[in-house]
Amino acid sequence: MNVLAPTNVATALAQRVRTPRFDRLWSVTEFRWATASLALCIAGGVAQLSGSAPWIWWTLYLACYAAGGWQPGLEGLQALRHRVLDVDLLMVVAAIGAAGIGQVFDGALLIVIFATSGALEAVATSRTANSVRGLLDLAPQQATLVTSDGAEARVSCRRLRVGDHILVRPGERIGADGHVIEGAGEVDQASITGEPMPERKGPGDNVFAGTLNGSGALRVEVGRDPSDTVMARIVAMVDAASATKATTQLFIEKFEQRYSVGVVVATLALFAIPLSFGADLQPTLLRAMTFMIVASPCAVVLATMPPLFSAIANAGRHGVLVKSAVVMEQLGSATVVAFDKTGTLTKGAPVVVDVVVDAGWPRDRVMTLAAAAEASSEHPVGRAIVAAARSSDIPIPSATAFLAHAGLGVTATVGDHRVEVSHPRRSLPETLRHAVSDAERKGHTAVLVSIDSAPRAVVALRDEVRADAATTVSRVKKLTGNDPILLTGDNVVAARDLAAAVGIVDVRAELLPHHKVEAVADAVEAGEQVVVVGDGVNDAPALAAAHCGIAMGGSGSDLTIDTADAIVVRDDLSAVPAVIALSRKARRVVFANLAIAAGFITFLVLWDVFGHLPLPLGVAGHEGSTIVVALNGLRLLRDKAWEDN
Repeated sequence: MNVLAPTNVATALAQRVRTPRFDRLWSVTEFRWATASLALCIAGGVAQLSGSAPWIWWTLYLACYAAGGWQPGLEGLQALRHRVLDVDLLMVVAAIGAAGIGQVFDGALLIVIFATSGALEAVATSRTANSVRGLLDLAPQQATLVTSDGAEARVSCRRLRVGDHILVRPGERIGADGHVIEGAGEVDQASITGEPMPERKGPGDNVFAGTLNGSGALRVEVGRDPSDTVMARIVAMVDAASATKATTQLFIEKFEQRYSVGVVVATLALFAIPLSFGADLQPTLLRAMTFMIVASPCAVVLATMPPLFSAIANAGRHGVLVKSAVVMEQLGSATVVAFDKTGTLTKGAPVVVDVVVDAGWPRDRVMTLAAAAEASSEHPVGRAIVAAARSSDIPIPSATAFLAHAGLGVTATVGDHRVEVSHPRRSLPETLRHAVSDAERKGHTAVLVSIDSAPRAVVALRDEVRADAATTVSRVKKLTGNDPILLTGDNVVAARDLAAAVGIVDVRAELLPHHKVEAVADAVEAGEQVVVVGDGVNDAPALAAAHCGIAMGGSGSDLTIDTADAIVVRDDLSAVPAVIALSRKARRVVFANLAIAAGFITFLVLWDVFGHLPLPLGVAGHEGSTIVVALNGLRLLRDKAWEDN
């Protein structure tokens, strides 16, 4: 599949309005040739039944052969040059054989139904790809660049670079991935995350290229190169997924080669042996060709990939990018799911839950000074303290002489005071010492606020559990039949507190990255199919070691996203059991398709060998099973297939 270039929004929308469903079908080459083949076959039938000269309806039928059979015949001959026997070539040879013994209508009917099934497969492939690639149709071509002197210029989105500032007016689409530095507005992110409601965006919030700004102007600092935006990654992942083949499909392709050779040998035997015993040529040849048609594994070949690609497309529409058909097949075999804690089961953003102050200092006064000192900090603890002050309408004055000490805390001058927010010291007043112990006992993080070198307060913070974490854990346990595992680098108390809140029994805490890998390896050696869900750089090795790794895309690091086999774009934790369940449904459809295909082939072959199967019925039965299998796979494109999970 080729990567689609971004188009102008107005043009894309206008094309969608002008293009009815039939026009979209007509854009598929195989559909056009199948339609022409059908029209020529009908015309030939009408001419034959109306008593026209034989050369007229023979010409129409042969034109039907050419329209519907040239493409699969050419592909079959090209495959034969590489010593690969293609089932498409078998169908064309059978049709030509039918014409050779005067059964030109039967051969035309075979070509029409075969071309129709091929067109259906092409439409399915196109629809599967377009369901995810359609994101690019709404990507803007241009953005308003704000230069260093405040001037504005319309430039191509491809020219934007990291650090550029762009202005996004109400009703415009955002031209790049980045974060808001000025302004506020409601942004519709449904094209990226699938979230139906617009999300409020303000300074510091991340935004995605191609999403629609509603009310309010936004000034955005570009955070990613245009070639590395979420949309660009989606396209790259779809391309990679389309190039992969599931394990079942690879097995079927190997089986197909041997089976097709076997069909040819059996066909020749079914023709030669009766002739050697004096059978008539025409009925013997007709029976042999019918056998070759009904025994061909067309439906078997189509049993695997349409369901898996349909499932990939459906997951993509709901905010989960599955990188390959192999992954979509493997997800459904999961027997154990291991979760990271921070940023996965929790939001990864701490909130202030308690403030204990030393005697003589008002709480609001301490929070004013602490928030002022942390106002310039990018650390999650600092942001939490500032957010707590703002939510309580506590004024935050400006600070000077700000210094951030890596791993230790921050210091700043606020008014006449030197304020320090840091890890707790050993020597503290009794009230604050008890506050630190109490916070740590509850699994919270404690920080000390010192004013003019004297400890004055302890602030306790807690990482919030995602609202859907407990439900997700319960659904995963029901799907796999095993308790999920918690793998975290946090302390034991915090890990057990979180595990109790979400319903996890198996807790592995205080783990370094290589310890997580060892835990996954132990489960794999025990015969489990392990899926790891994480977001941080420290989770990447475990994701790589597991059978499948799922990354939380919103909070996940670049390394984790690149390592993972699937990505939850909008950090919707409930999508994890949903995509596992969808994979299981896809596997069931694959097995059902294989059963349908095998059943049709067995029935029709036995009818032909031990009875008298008319060629038109053999054609209809064989190609009908191919169409049934293809349509069964397409069921997984429906939203209902996701919603039922």
